[in-house]
Amino acid sequence: MRVRLRLTLLYGVLFLLSGAVLLAMTYLLVAHSGPNVAMSTTSTTPSGGRSVSIYLGDDLPADSKLTAAEQRVTEAVREQAVRQQTELMHQLLVQSGVALAVMSVLSAVLGWLVAGRVLRPLQTMTKSIQRISARNVHERLAVTGPRDELKSLADTVDGLLGRLEAALDSHKRFVANAAHELRTPLTLEHALLEETAIDPDATADSFRGQFEQLMAVSEQQARLLESLLVLATSERGLDRPESVELSGLTGDVLRAVGPEARRRDLAVAAEVRPARVTGDPALIERLVANLVDNAMSYNVPDGRVEVATGTEGERSFLSVTNTGPPVPPEMVDQLLSPFQRLGRAADDDGHHGLGLSIVQSIAAAHSADLTVRARPEGGLAIRVLFPAAETT
Repeated sequence: MRVRLRLTLLYGVLFLLSGAVLLAMTYLLVAHSGPNVAMSTTSTTPSGGRSVSIYLGDDLPADSKLTAAEQRVTEAVREQAVRQQTELMHQLLVQSGVALAVMSVLSAVLGWLVAGRVLRPLQTMTKSIQRISARNVHERLAVTGPRDELKSLADTVDGLLGRLEAALDSHKRFVANAAHELRTPLTLEHALLEETAIDPDATADSFRGQFEQLMAVSEQQARLLESLLVLATSERGLDRPESVELSGLTGDVLRAVGPEARRRDLAVAAEVRPARVTGDPALIERLVANLVDNAMSYNVPDGRVEVATGTEGERSFLSVTNTGPPVPPEMVDQLLSPFQRLGRAADDDGHHGLGLSIVQSIAAAHSADLTVRARPEGGLAIRVLFPAAETT
């Protein structure tokens, strides 16, 4: 049933019920106010007759005495009054019922017109929304008028369309960048295989060299696919959060990257204090690993990486700071987008610009606050502030 028809029926039923209640109350009040006839003797006329008074009430005067004839007159007058009252009540009921029926029909017609006028902006918005698709998601309802519920609804829909447009644009950029990143190693693989196939002087050593290059390209693809999978998993949210000791995960990551830090001549300073959080252990470990790996990969010779964990009140934090090339402050937000890199380091093979995007997604999945700040002397200062750990 259409909303307009439901509103019309609602208006009509409410008017009919209120009119019926008013009619019933009026009928009862009139019925209980009917006159009672009584006769009493008041005086004697000069001609010897008697004058009488007829009272419309229940009580006669205390000294009144009626003859038989006077009593018959009283009864006749009383019956006449009752008949008149009955006829009056019947006419009142019929006429009021007819008036109520006519007004109910008029109220239904007016309700139909009013409901149509009220719902007309909503119908306009519905048609506008139905016209909007992925190709013209930039269109807006742009409803003007007073700040009422319909205007608030239209503004809410416009806000939703804006967020949807931003999400679609981000998705398109992500797909295009992912296709580009995957196409590069695939093109390299194809070139290596083609070169090997058409080389008439190929030897076992040359085959081995080509095979090693193919293995390196394959590992690069595997890392990219793994990063994309982690990014998708973190954006899906948490299934079964657990209590995790952040300092323990951070210590494991630092021990694992120790040899690589020494190879790069990087000094790693750690101030790891107890910090308990609630979340997915694998995702949190990946967050720590990505931050440390990013700090090491985009650094300067003889650079430094500082890692700290601890608590602030009931909340736990992870802080990773590194030396490195200067980062323009206006570029910081772009670094959090997928496949965005400030520049390629000399040994950044296998990095696709997904590290900080994954960090941001994992932090959002854990309702953590991520702060990225460009240091004036170069490098980044990144801080993740987790919510208070849940107690069991």
